[in-house]
Amino acid sequence: MNLCAPEIFGADPARIKWQIVRGDTSPLRVEFLEDDEVTYFDISDWTFEATTYDPQSDFLDSLEVTPGNGYVDIVAGPDLTQYWGTGYGSALAELNFDLQVTIDNTVWTPVVGNILVIGDVSGSL
Repeated sequence: MNLCAPEIFGADPARIKWQIVRGDTSPLRVEFLEDDEVTYFDISDWTFEATTYDPQSDFLDSLEVTPGNGYVDIVAGPDLTQYWGTGYGSALAELNFDLQVTIDNTVWTPVVGNILVIGDVSGSL
């Protein structure tokens, strides 16, 4: 997923639907590219935080965020996803999530979305 440059803070965030099988590890990469859509931004001074919210249980969970060279990897690990939803249906829960970036005391939310939790049929959950 490529995002617009941070000079447009306050612009509409990218909206995505992330599908995760309960109990699995699920990564999501977000790239920050210059206007040429090839050159990565220098994000070495940026601070990232990603959080999920389950409106059914009113729980907030922090996601693992690992910055790279112009991108950030967000990971929902099995230690969290195993608790999202119950049963064996195709749609067990829907959570909200976002990625928040702080740059020089400016807070920017470039990504918002929903996580659709899919049932794990063959696992032990």
